[in-house]
This record gives sequence, C-alpha cells and structure tokens, in this order.
Amino acid sequence: MAEAIRLGEIVEDRLLDGRLVLRQPKQGHRAGSDAILLAAALPATFAGALADFGAGVGTVGLAAAILRPDLAVTLIEREPELAALAAENTALNELSDRAQVVAADVAALAASGLAPASFGCVAMNPPFFSAHEARPSPVANRRVAHVADQPLALWLKAARRLLKPAGHVAIIHRTGALADILAGLATGFGAVAIRPVHAVADRPAIRVIVTAEFGSRKPMALLPGFVLNGPDGRFTELSEAVHRGRASLP
Repeated sequence: MAEAIRLGEIVEDRLLDGRLVLRQPKQGHRAGSDAILLAAALPATFAGALADFGAGVGTVGLAAAILRPDLAVTLIEREPELAALAAENTALNELSDRAQVVAADVAALAASGLAPASFGCVAMNPPFFSAHEARPSPVANRRVAHVADQPLALWLKAARRLLKPAGHVAIIHRTGALADILAGLATGFGAVAIRPVHAVADRPAIRVIVTAEFGSRKPMALLPGFVLNGPDGRFTELSEAVHRGRASLP
C-alpha cells in the first residue's frame, strides 16, 4: 500500500528557460536535471502517446510535451497529493488538451483504464534505492521518491503491457542499477542504448540513461557519455542547451 505523504509548503519553480512552470514541495524531492535529461533523451522516432511512470509533479511528461508540441502525455502517479500537483501543473502550463493525469500505482495499471498496447513510449525515473540500500529520509515525499518498495522488473513488466509493438522505453537511473535494468530489458526489448552521464569529464558516471525498443532484435549500443559540467563547475555548452530545452540527446 502506498504511503500517505504530506507535502508541506508548495513553491513555484521554472525550468526549460522558464517555459515549464512547476508547483512542487519546497522540501524533499524536487525536480531537477534527471527529469530534464530524461525528457531530452526520449527517442525522436516513436509514434503515439507517452506514458510517464511515477510522474511525481509531472516534470518529465510535461517537459516532453513542451519540447514536442505534437506529443500527448499521460502522467501516472500513485501518490494522491503528487497526482493533484501534476494536474495543477498540467493546467498551469496550458497543456490540458495534450496531457492527462492518472492516479494509479504502476503495479495496478490493469485496473486504471489504460488500454494495453496504447503508448509509443514509456518514460521512467524510478526510485533509486531499495530499502536495504539507503537510510530512509524523514521527509516523506523524498522517501517515497528515492526508496523503492517495488522492483524495477515490475515497472518494466507494466511498460511491456502498455507499449505498442516497436514502442520505446526510456529510463534514467544511478549507474549501480545498470545490471538490473539490462536484466529487466532482456525480456521483450532490443536495440538497447546506454548513455553514461558524468558530472565532470574525468569522473565516473553518476547516471545512466537507457532506451530500448519493444520487440526489437537489434544489438546493444554504448553511446558517448554526456558531461554535465566543465572544469569551472558550470554547465558545458551542450548541457546548458539541454537544460534550457534548446537541444536534445540524440
């Protein structure tokens, strides 16, 4: 059963050079680079709607809708308070004609009314740690965002149910989860592409962005790494462009 959470003070922030307006909790888990990078890394070739699993306040899906004006988005979030904020943000960004919120658990999508094989892409930015890997945060919305009570394999099973043939899945996660991601994608997916994300060029990657095609038999590819910051601690030129919504991750 999902944990009831209290969000506390809600503030308004802007991403994508001010084009994306987000109401989100002032404390706890907050939208940032991970969500923007995932939205920028969605395969350009997928057709049809996007499902954003564990959407929170809607950052990934709404960012994708702003970056791709032809895209229809479904934000799937099980926490009622966060789903309500996602709905507010949908209206605030004048995207109600192309985005909807479904308050549902990824593990129970069969009862949500979402039809099988109805999406061209599923995006997910799942909790990074299992309960035995991290000390739970005392801030409830950070705890449910960072500590998983469901295995990644369950999220990928739900993705397989919703995806059309040749649909895509896109995931951002910590590098330590790569083995679990690849194991989960071994059933039903091919054309797996892995992009390491580095805080700076000469340090180990801190994230991986992984995309895959449902039903494909194409081989795996390891893409060039994406570097967030230069030696001066500022965004690199490409990173700056991605965070402002002026470039994508091909």
